[in-house]
Amino acid sequence: MTWTSIFIAGLITYFTRMGMITLIDKDIFSENFRKILNYVPSVVFPSIIFPGVLLDDYGSLVTILDPKIYGALTAITVGYFSRNVILTIISGLASYWLLIFVL
Repeated sequence: MTWTSIFIAGLITYFTRMGMITLIDKDIFSENFRKILNYVPSVVFPSIIFPGVLLDDYGSLVTILDPKIYGALTAITVGYFSRNVILTIISGLASYWLLIFVL
């Protein structure tokens, strides 16, 4: 029963998103509107990431000594200089895990 529900929910999600991608005529949107839509991922991504870094389990701000802060700062620095997503993720996780497990 559970797997059937998960499978049906996945199909519904897939078809609703795929329908919007394949059925909408690309010429409906003006050039200015398409330029604005190019910024949507870069606006949404920080709103997903920053609460996970800056808030604890109870919804209050973390202290400056929290390892998540240093992992995020490491990832931001490596990402800025390398422009490599995989290297950014690995360096952020490695610095976070180093602070948690070693120190």
